[in-house]
Amino acid sequence: MAKNFNLWNENKKRIHYSELIKPYQERDIWWCWLGINVGFEEDGSGVDAERPVLILKGFSSQLCLIVPLSTVIKKNPYYLSVKPLDGKEVSVIISQLRLIDTRRLINKSTYLDKKQFDVIKQAIKDYL
Repeated sequence: MAKNFNLWNENKKRIHYSELIKPYQERDIWWCWLGINVGFEEDGSGVDAERPVLILKGFSSQLCLIVPLSTVIKKNPYYLSVKPLDGKEVSVIISQLRLIDTRRLINKSTYLDKKQFDVIKQAIKDYL
């Protein structure tokens, strides 16, 4: 499938010049403009290249560490299955861990309970 990098670059400029700071917390699940990325890096989907992400750690009001979510459930050490508060099973793709500017955050969807969050954090530590 062809990737439309030109359209994403226009969206990225709009996002970059946004000045809205969104308050977030660790364990939050947000919709995020992940964008159109290179090769096998996890992309967003749809016209706006959006994807839900789990906030792992906040570094400031402008930077946070996230991991993308997927509705694809795999028996794979890099895909951890979780059920956020809405009860739908999703995977956390720990191999796609990344730092983002919080201007990429769109809106908060839900949050993950502490027990599941702690399991994910431990899996990431083991992965690293």
